[in-house]
Amino acid sequence: MSDDPRDLLELAVRLAREAGELARSGRQRALAAVGSKSSPTDPVTELDRATESLVRQRLAAERPGDEVLGEEAGSSSGGSGVRWVLDPIDGTVNYLYGLPQYAVSLAVQCQGRTVAGVVRNPESGEEWTAFAGGGAWRGEHRLAGSAVSTLDRALLGTGFGYDSAVRAEQAAVVAELLPKVRDIRRLGAASLDLCFAAEGRLDAYYERGLQPWDLAAGELIAQEAGLLVTGLAGEPAGAAMTIAAPPDLHAVLHAELVRLGAAGPA
Repeated sequence: MSDDPRDLLELAVRLAREAGELARSGRQRALAAVGSKSSPTDPVTELDRATESLVRQRLAAERPGDEVLGEEAGSSSGGSGVRWVLDPIDGTVNYLYGLPQYAVSLAVQCQGRTVAGVVRNPESGEEWTAFAGGGAWRGEHRLAGSAVSTLDRALLGTGFGYDSAVRAEQAAVVAELLPKVRDIRRLGAASLDLCFAAEGRLDAYYERGLQPWDLAAGELIAQEAGLLVTGLAGEPAGAAMTIAAPPDLHAVLHAELVRLGAAGPA
């Protein structure tokens, strides 16, 4: 088994395409069995589980020593030092409602460092990829992020948690930010938001509450496009806060989010 990031990315892309087609073709079956996780507004479908199971089965056959961390089934054991981080359907609410804004997100980490990642939208066929040191790409188009450097010109992406108290805090931050920016979009899939920021479809993106499977592939793609991806006040990107933006815009957005206490109560 090769641990070269290029080879790992090639496998990740193949698996994301197969998983995405399963999710896309099985949507009607998914509608028949919808459950919930952290709250009644946090859905999970049969196809979330089936898509994750497919990727796990393929990896068990091709790379049996690797660990897999997935949103639905948690972490498996593995002694190779390679970990795959999977969100089988990022944007399940969009998926349920027939909104074509969901993705399969798959990243590969070696010794704790993300070295390759792919985000694929099964509806549009768009696919974003990166490996460490190789740049970020959508198809044959290399990504370089936005040239916007001031908040008043910035189109921001964000998202909201499923807990009602957290949503109230996030809404208060949006209310303060909205008069200061070009506009705000809430598209419903963090991995795609990160890729859109990498491509410049969004000037920047921030969100509280992201989990490793939401973040791993999109973070690498954004970083390889030249964006800074951090948390607040020197912390890494993660559950407390994730900010992805070109360096100049990142500085002003970060300062504003710190001022607004966007990570929530201490």
